[in-house]
Order: sequence, then structure tokens, then C-alpha cells
Amino acid sequence: MTVEARKDHGVWELKLSPSSLSAALVIGLSIWILWSFIQPILWGSVLAVATWPIYRRFAAQMPGRLASSATPLLFTTLIALVVLGPMVFAAGTLAVQAQNWVAQIAAANETGLAAPGWLKNLPLVGTELAERWQAQLGTAAGVSAWLQRADATAVLGWAQTLGQFLGRHLFRVSFALLVLFFLYRGGESLARECERLIPSALGDRGEQYMELAIRSVRANVASTLVVGVFDGVLAGVTYAIAGVPHAQFWGALTGLFAVVPFLGYVVVIGVALVLAAGEAAALAWAVFFIGAIILFVGDKVVRPLLVGGATQLGFVWVLMSTLGGVELMGLLGIFVGPVVLTLAAAVWRERMGVERYGGSGARESRGASPPATSA
Repeated sequence: MTVEARKDHGVWELKLSPSSLSAALVIGLSIWILWSFIQPILWGSVLAVATWPIYRRFAAQMPGRLASSATPLLFTTLIALVVLGPMVFAAGTLAVQAQNWVAQIAAANETGLAAPGWLKNLPLVGTELAERWQAQLGTAAGVSAWLQRADATAVLGWAQTLGQFLGRHLFRVSFALLVLFFLYRGGESLARECERLIPSALGDRGEQYMELAIRSVRANVASTLVVGVFDGVLAGVTYAIAGVPHAQFWGALTGLFAVVPFLGYVVVIGVALVLAAGEAAALAWAVFFIGAIILFVGDKVVRPLLVGGATQLGFVWVLMSTLGGVELMGLLGIFVGPVVLTLAAAVWRERMGVERYGGSGARESRGASPPATSA
């Protein structure tokens, strides 16, 4: 594949050879065909890069005869348990909690659902809201009458959308684990091929950029796990002290939601509202403020400390790359967004260094890259 570029009368002309056009066409068609599998492939790649040093130590302890298939299969299973275990636990606990909610709704439907005491004490609108609550939900069969007002078509559409969502993500998770297994199995040969191809494809700095990308992926995965555990454990302890039913479930859910910046506040607010509805307004405010502080520390202190040092990005850039990645690619964007911005920042610093010192040779003679700006 050859590319010829020349500058004629101040205008750059780019000429591609027939072989280059053919290669570009094949690559484009391949991406088009595999587009539905891009996210599972990226998920498997992210997990493989993040866990590769652990896998190599694990494989070194296993018998040699198991190295071809059994070792990668066993380690893939362990990774699946670690990654999916908290989600399965939260989903199972949510199913049990949903049964309790249904039983409570049935009991409230027989006797009526009394308005919480704090509702009447709200300024200006408290008395009116309490009267409406009593008229609609405070009488026998009032809850069922209120639920019957829901649009059945909307409920059916919501259930169908939820089923499609679960089915699509179950497929992605399954395929990502399959990709992860084959990456573990052929990782050594793939690494050697990358070491050979990267310098020719990306130039002299290609290997350094690749090392930076790998370091960024591992830092982002580690920070996500640490922030999730940090927020989930501390929030769960707070819920337990406040007397929240099933505090371990709400703590696990807070940790899961907290991997996306600002999303954990949804759970904290929900728990505070549950406490407020149970005549515990003071505890509700305490849980809200303490939970908000925990999430603030996790997002603003723990995550930047773990990610910023590896990526050389300031807090604002880490936050924007994470949120932008989530908006574009969903949960996968938590890891892909900071990596892309890290590489962009490295290229920017490199180009600024070349312009500052008047050439790549002068730039390289001065050693390390210019310091990264922090925000």
C-alpha cells in the first residue's frame, strides 16, 4: 500500500495507488460487515488489555498442557464472574425487592395508603397535596384505581423495549466474552504482530502511543472498579446506619451506577425519598448529604487520582472525555473516551514540541515531552 503526497503551487495533492484503493475498499467493507459486532469486540479488547498482566501470571501457574484452551477458558470464566457478579447480585436483589413492593402495594390497596406526615408540612402546597393524596390513595382500592389510569399500550411498549434492551445486551456480553477468550488464547502471537506492524503504520512514535493507550485503558478500568467499590461500600454502610431496608442492595446499586459520573446520585436521591416517605425526613436529609459527599469524593478525587497520573489529563478533561464517551458509545465510552483524548493530547504535545524546537530531531534531543496542562 503506497501513498504519494506532494505540494504543487501551494496545494497538497494526495495520490493513492490502485493497491491502496483496493485495501481501503476491503477495510471499509469489513468494518461495514462487522459494525454490529464493534462494541462487543471493543469490550473484549478493553478487558483483555486491562487484565493481560494478571492473565500471564495466572497462566504461568497452570500446567503447560492446559495452556492452549483450558487456561484462557478458565480465566475468561473468572473475569465474567468478577465483572458480571455484582450486576447479577443487584438484579437478583432487585427481583426480591420488587416482590416485596408488590406485596406492600397489595396491602396498601386494601386499607389505603396514608400520606406521609411531612407532606402536609410543606409550605404553600402541603395541605392541598395531602388532601389530594388522601382522596386518591388514602381510601380502600385507591391504589388499584390509580394504577388503572396508566396507559396499557404505554406499559406494554415499555416492557417490550426492556425485553429488547436485555436481549441485545445479553448478546453483546456473550460475544464480548467469546472475543475475550480468543484474545487470551492468541494474545502472545497478536502482541508480536502488533509490535512488528505498529512502527510501520504509525511511525517512530507509534510504539510510545500504543504504550500510552494501554496504560490509559488499565488506569480507566482500575479507576472504575475502585470508584464503584468505594462508593458502593461507603454508601451501603451509610444506608445501614440510617436503617434503610436491604441496605446491601442499595449500596451495590449505588456502586454500579457510580461508575458513570453523576449517575450514582439517582440512587442516593431515591433512597432519601424512600426514607422521607417513611416519616424519616431527618434521616433522608442525612443520607442525601452524606451520599452526595461520598459520590463527590469518588468522582472528583479518587477517579482523577487514578486516571490523571496515567493519562496526563487534568480532571476536567477526564470528566469530559468520560461523559462524552458515555453519550457516544454507552458504558463502553467510559474506557474509550479517555483513551482517545489521551492520544489526542499526546499528539498535540508532540506537534507543539516539534514547532517549538524547530524540528523532530531537535525535539527528540531534549528528552521527555513537554508537561501536560492540567485543568
